[in-house]
Amino acid sequence: MRLTAACEGRDKAVGIMETDAPKIKAIVGLGNPGTEYAGTRHNVGFDLIDTLAAAHGIKLDKSLYRARFGKGVIANQRVILAKPITYMNESGVSVKQMLLKEEIALENILIVCDDIHLPVGKIRLRSKGSSGGQNGLKSIANHLTTQEWARLRIGVGEPPPGLQVDWVLGKFNKSDRTLIDETLITCMGTAEIWLTEGIETAMNRFNG
Repeated sequence: MRLTAACEGRDKAVGIMETDAPKIKAIVGLGNPGTEYAGTRHNVGFDLIDTLAAAHGIKLDKSLYRARFGKGVIANQRVILAKPITYMNESGVSVKQMLLKEEIALENILIVCDDIHLPVGKIRLRSKGSSGGQNGLKSIANHLTTQEWARLRIGVGEPPPGLQVDWVLGKFNKSDRTLIDETLITCMGTAEIWLTEGIETAMNRFNG
């Protein structure tokens, strides 16, 4: 099967298979590896992957492409669930390797991350766009040389002035954690609609 050239358009920018790619989709949650980061605001992407994996019996038991991931089926769609272990700022290294090796087209990937510009529990789904200052998204855009891939942002609230790093690496208080856990259930539905009906339908249904 032929891989496209590295400089001829959107999917071709990363050498991803076009029309002859196997129809498998990927949901990639961003975060930082290690128990010290578990449950932090920056790791809500990881939280959604864990929630989806538990709900659909998908074991995250593979270590390839600098990620923990598993393959399974959600809503009759073959899917990869992945958590890059590169740390947030190098997420693009893992995502690019996975897309190339698994022959996943750009339109078949959904990136999930935190967003400090959204209130806690608010979600925003987009088919493309800028990083908005989110370093994981910035890394992915740099490595794929395009921003035309879907992303689901989960609001974690705005940090106090000058405390952004401490904020995103900190944990939710009890009430916010409850709200985030409820939001993850909504995000599961968002991901399933994206898988089965596409990005436009999912955006229309879940963007408030």
